[in-house]
Amino acid sequence: MVCMNVIMILAAAFIIFWAAVAVIFAREVKAIFASDPAASNWFEVLLTYSGLHAMIFYRMAHVLRAAGIPFFPRWISQVGKFFTGIEIHPGAVIGHELFIDHGMGVVIGETAVIGDNVTLYQGVTLGGTGKEKGKRHPTVGNNVVIGTGAKVLGNITIGDNSYIGANAVVIKDVPPNSTVVGVPGRITKQDGKKIDVSLDHIHVLDPLLQEIEELKERIKRLEK
Repeated sequence: MVCMNVIMILAAAFIIFWAAVAVIFAREVKAIFASDPAASNWFEVLLTYSGLHAMIFYRMAHVLRAAGIPFFPRWISQVGKFFTGIEIHPGAVIGHELFIDHGMGVVIGETAVIGDNVTLYQGVTLGGTGKEKGKRHPTVGNNVVIGTGAKVLGNITIGDNSYIGANAVVIKDVPPNSTVVGVPGRITKQDGKKIDVSLDHIHVLDPLLQEIEELKERIKRLEK
């Protein structure tokens, strides 16, 4: 009987906790449904999405850090890293509707700032470039997509509605409504249009490769 009561209490606590998460993180859950076609229901998203779990750990750690509590914010962030594979420093400032897809290997540094409706794919790093104090991590605007394996480094700004291609290395400011590809990152404007978060990674055009292909075609024509 006692065992049954304990089980019922634990089950009730489990339901209440995840119901609270569903309410508090409703905008993040909404972003998951909007961005991930594999998301089928709330129960699955709440219990299995590591990006959402990482945000839960981050929000707790961030609040404790803001309250001036030592040690525990960093400890919570490391516990979150252990369970999710995503490392978010509690000092980072993150807006609403952040969607971390899969997320393994994502790193967000201490002074990073992220706006609203941002999508990060696995392996993304928002990191620093040296040992300087103060602001040393990127500021990412609203409606930005950062592709798989991309590295955005230093105290730089990624403008609103921009797209960072997979495996790009970005070390300079990016204006709004731009796409960046390559190593080091090269900017190609997108005619002021908002980037679609469902943009296919493998079809992002590299402007340098485009120029090379055009030169090859020109050489072929001249040879004929």
